[in-house]
Amino acid sequence: MELQDVVSKRQMVRSFEDRPLPREMVARLIANGHRAPSAGYSQGFSFIAFDGKDRAARFWDIADPERRSNWKDLYNAPLILVPCSEKDVYLERYSRPDKGWTDRSESHWPVPYWDIDTGMAAMNVLLTAVDLGLGALFFGIFRTSEFKDAFGVPERVTPIGAIAIGWPKAKDKPSPSLKIVGRRPREQVVHWGRWGAHERPR
Repeated sequence: MELQDVVSKRQMVRSFEDRPLPREMVARLIANGHRAPSAGYSQGFSFIAFDGKDRAARFWDIADPERRSNWKDLYNAPLILVPCSEKDVYLERYSRPDKGWTDRSESHWPVPYWDIDTGMAAMNVLLTAVDLGLGALFFGIFRTSEFKDAFGVPERVTPIGAIAIGWPKAKDKPSPSLKIVGRRPREQVVHWGRWGAHERPR
């Protein structure tokens, strides 16, 4: 699929068929997530993979034990990937001589690049899913403490959310948010040269 087609067709899918993914697809999703950019080539992101019906069910038992979603076919997703950020990897990387921040202080960082880079890895997965003809949904994990305890996630590691991946059902009821909020006009999204300059200079 052409890149522009992948980007245009990317959307959050919430209804999946109850069938497994080939191992080569799972491998490609993870490999492309692994290729995301990172500050200083720190690569401070990782994935916890819940592959197959039984492992995915274990994820849901902790993350959403009451199965509260209005999209009941969401729970058919045969693969859940949980992208995790590791701040300490970045602090260590930038304390090396080629970077020169020897005190490992977070104050050097204007924004948390560990979370940003992990988000980029997640986007690589979402785009790869489209390219493979799959559907995917990124969503938050709100029972974070329970999740970390259940799956042995160290305190220093932060799950930034989860991605459900599988074969999309033919009719996927969309989220009402787009209809309620709508897509912001491009002229409001792009600021040319300074905030509030919505017209491109001639």
